Amino acid sequence: MSDESVQPERISEAEHAVMEALWERSPLTAQEVCEEVCGPRGWSLATVKTLLSRLVAKQAVATEPDGKRFLYSPKMAREAYVGTESRRLVDRLFGGRAAPLFAHLAQNEALTEDDIAEIEALLKELKS
Repeated sequence: MSDESVQPERISEAEHAVMEALWERSPLTAQEVCEEVCGPRGWSLATVKTLLSRLVAKQAVATEPDGKRFLYSPKMAREAYVGTESRRLVDRLFGGRAAPLFAHLAQNEALTEDDIAEIEALLKELKS
């Protein structure tokens, strides 16, 4: 159902929470999305409906009529979204270069030994 070529407008943190619910399981009704995200965030069903409407307008979510309600599904894969957002972050904060990002993380002790080992393994894999 998701289309990895879809590149919607940037989505907010609140909209991202709705997307996570849809990536986990879809299609969902607005009520079902609310069951996933409203409690932890203190949101109402009206808030979720507003966020879903915004996501539809941004072409990040598709709707399908189901009787008197709508079913919502993501139009892009989570992996595609993460890739796009990662690229935006590196471009915006580190001049498009990943090395300064890793240096920043290492200097601020945001990387564990396991993280460093995993990055090293990925770099070796990319080289071969």
